[in-house]
Amino acid sequence: MKLMVLDGNSVINRAYYGVRALTTRDGFFTNAIYGFLNILEKLRADEKPDALCVAFDLKAPTFRHLKYDGYKATRHPMPDELAMQMPVMKDVLRAMRIPIFECEGWEADDVIGTIGKRCGHAGWDCVIVTGDRDSLQLIDEHVTVKLVSSKLSQTVAVNYDPAKFREEYGFDPIHLIDLKALMGDSSDNIPGVAGVGPKTAKALMARFKSVSAVREAAIDQLENTPGVGPRLARTIYDHFHPQN
Repeated sequence: MKLMVLDGNSVINRAYYGVRALTTRDGFFTNAIYGFLNILEKLRADEKPDALCVAFDLKAPTFRHLKYDGYKATRHPMPDELAMQMPVMKDVLRAMRIPIFECEGWEADDVIGTIGKRCGHAGWDCVIVTGDRDSLQLIDEHVTVKLVSSKLSQTVAVNYDPAKFREEYGFDPIHLIDLKALMGDSSDNIPGVAGVGPKTAKALMARFKSVSAVREAAIDQLENTPGVGPRLARTIYDHFHPQN
């Protein structure tokens, strides 16, 4: 059995920006709905899932906002032209008898991760459709990710399974968490280690395999990592050992 779960906010956001402005005669914007449904039907035809559902974020703060005031603080609010389409998009999905999952205090990402794990426990395969690379951490023997984008009404999707992920990143999907911890995530306003960008973070992961191992590394070991010189090695070491 195969379940396909869509990251509703991610997909409709990419549909909105990927499809030219479309409106009804009375000025109601419909381009995001049109783009979302095009993506949905194309993926349905390609994947032929046995079941389908969509997860959405809610407006209420999540536990991450409560733990960290700066979480996503730099993001621009949803454009009014997109926001007006969200309730209608959900009504359309309900009319199509496609289940919608939302959970107050949690993000759609969390809901999707839970669904993926439950699929694995039940012996189902799960295909996650999203434009958010954070979901790549969920990949395992039962879970694959389709990264989608929409340009000029055309949907482009890249399939990621464990082999594809390892080929691109050089380590197992679960360690994407470690990579983000080192380099930070500007889209979520989460800082990483000063001076460590994606390239250096990948080099550190290739050498040490985890944040824990980077933390335990001596300065000379850090210096021997490609792209890390003496100054950055000291910065990384001091980040994990501030008392020194």
